[in-house]
Amino acid sequence: MKIPAFAVCLNTCHNRPTHPVTLNPDDLNSFRPISNLPFLSKMIERVVLKQFIYHADQKGLLQVRQSAYRRFHSTESAVLVVHNDIVHAIDEGHVAALDSTSADH
Repeated sequence: MKIPAFAVCLNTCHNRPTHPVTLNPDDLNSFRPISNLPFLSKMIERVVLKQFIYHADQKGLLQVRQSAYRRFHSTESAVLVVHNDIVHAIDEGHVAALDSTSADH
C-alpha cells in the first residue's frame, strides 16, 4: 500500500468525555475520554497491519523469539519459552537457585 499519509478526515478523532455510572458526575476527574475514529481509518489500519505481518514473516525480519505481530504466537508462548529456558539452565547447573523473596519487598 503506497499512501503517503492519511487524509485529514481519516486522521481526526472525535473525543467526548464520559464518566462511569459509579463515579460522581460533578467531579471533572471522574470523566474519561472516548475516542471515535472513523470506520475507514480502522479498516486501513487493519489492512496495513496484515500486510506488515505478512511481509515481516516472508522476509524473516522478526526475531525468532519475538511474539508480537506473529501468527500463532502469544504472551503464553513467550512465557513458556522463558520457563523452558529457566528449567534447562537449572538442569544444566547454570542456575543454583532462584530467590523470589526479594521480589516481594
